[in-house]
Amino acid sequence: MPPQAPAKRGVIARLRRFLRHRFWDEADVRRVLPAAALARLSARVTESELKHGGEIRLCVEASLPISYLWRHAPARERALALFGKLRVWDTERNNGVLIYLLLAEHAIEIVADRGLNRRVDAAQWHAVVDGLGRSLKAGQFEQGLIQAVRAVEGLLAEHFPPDPSAPPRNELPDAVVVI
Repeated sequence: MPPQAPAKRGVIARLRRFLRHRFWDEADVRRVLPAAALARLSARVTESELKHGGEIRLCVEASLPISYLWRHAPARERALALFGKLRVWDTERNNGVLIYLLLAEHAIEIVADRGLNRRVDAAQWHAVVDGLGRSLKAGQFEQGLIQAVRAVEGLLAEHFPPDPSAPPRNELPDAVVVI
């Protein structure tokens, strides 16, 4: 194979990724997660947060912004940026969790604040991502996100149980963020 072949394959892969992202938009998010599904997911987050002292945010994005594609940035970089932009880091006990789904790549990222992340090992996070990934491959977007919320709920309940002497707090909105 000529020495230029790997470089050519890299350019083709980048072009395919760019085109894949340009063909996905917010309408695709609404197709795989209609309004009723988004409402059920938001309700599930609200219900979950009564069982622990943490905060969960769901974010579903159709495709990466062009600036991310231009830099060949991974979905993880975008999830970290949204973790900050959505203020998931800004909870009193540093126990917010972002569950991020990038539809164009079926990429899943979970970003947990330091209060929870230092108590949960990588294998536990991989198990949550793997479960969601299996659901996505089967086309079960809503069910997969519900399972992910349940799994994160279990981790938060274990490490941040609710305080029975204090009223429940809701530091972040429970609505699913659709981009």
